[in-house]
Amino acid sequence: MAHEASGINRPRILIVDDEAAIRRFLRTVLDGEEFSLHQAETGHAALAAAAAVRPDLILLDLGLPDLDGVEVIRRIREWSPVPIIVLSVREREDDKVHALDAGADDYLTKPFGIGELLARMRVVLRRSIRQAPEPICRIGGLEVDLPRRRVTVDGAEVQLTPTEYELLRLLAVHAGKVLTHSQILRQIWGIAHLEQPHVLRVNVSNLRRKIEPDPSRPRYLVTEPGVGYRLRVQ
Repeated sequence: MAHEASGINRPRILIVDDEAAIRRFLRTVLDGEEFSLHQAETGHAALAAAAAVRPDLILLDLGLPDLDGVEVIRRIREWSPVPIIVLSVREREDDKVHALDAGADDYLTKPFGIGELLARMRVVLRRSIRQAPEPICRIGGLEVDLPRRRVTVDGAEVQLTPTEYELLRLLAVHAGKVLTHSQILRQIWGIAHLEQPHVLRVNVSNLRRKIEPDPSRPRYLVTEPGVGYRLRVQ
């Protein structure tokens, strides 16, 4: 079953949820936001719709009647990089980590604020439009110049260790996206360090001291408790 708003070149959004009330609520909210809306009630229907509609973004519930949402993410990731935002009542950190490690781009726990959902949607849609990372990532007073490997805060150059720079570069390339502890450890230190999260915590702490106006209240490099880190897009 599908519902599509009229219009041309509107971002195609696939809503996957087995609860009709949730689908109706999301349609009501998103109908006024210049989106073309489609929907699916089950995991298998979501996989079929993802192939037929080729959505620009999927809003996915995990508690589907036939397939778990994490399995849906894994199957879609076998052939498509389409952004996926999980909308779920599951609050456990393990559920968030499993969904993100499977390939979800973001995770919001129900109930969520409409403003926050729309902001997260804009971030992943902007990121998906870009075929390659922007050469310079600017967030407030923080600037990461990727080609020159140069970092400045309010115009002043910041001296980082090679590991600190690689950590910040990884977060900048995926600005706005939650990266799990295991994703970061694998990318920066390799699989041998997946069970050493303290290495990541130490480097995040050191990096914050160098780029944050107040390291105890991070403005740029924010923690997603029990899950990982995100470079906040303002």
